[in-house]
Amino acid sequence: QTVHSRARCRKNREARRMGRHTGTGKRKGTANARMPEKVIWMRRMRVLRRLLKKYREDKKIDKHMYHALYLQSKGNIFKNKRVLMEHIHKKKAESARVKTLQEQAEARRNRSKAAHERKTARNAQKNAEMFAHIEDNVAEEES
Repeated sequence: QTVHSRARCRKNREARRMGRHTGTGKRKGTANARMPEKVIWMRRMRVLRRLLKKYREDKKIDKHMYHALYLQSKGNIFKNKRVLMEHIHKKKAESARVKTLQEQAEARRNRSKAAHERKTARNAQKNAEMFAHIEDNVAEEES
């Protein structure tokens, strides 16, 4: 009777979990055979799409931004979840900055328009007073 002990196997498996015995000399298959690129891609897509879905449901991004980011992530723009999150934060900050600048420009336009209207009204009033004064002088000279 032979004993088939798995003690050595368990010990080696533990060592491999710590990264031992996995150098180039121990590898038989290609990198793609050992960990397929397709599997890595699918995991990454699922992670990114899950994050996008969560952000859309939490109203952190609107549906238009969601769609654009979805297509970008499909097009291999984002390497991982962290890069995607950074991109989203940057986009949101940029849009907020643009919005405040637009509001400031609108306020500036309104202020200058109001000032212009005040100035034209003041000039019109001065002209009216001047013409009235001239007409009074002309009327006095004639009589």
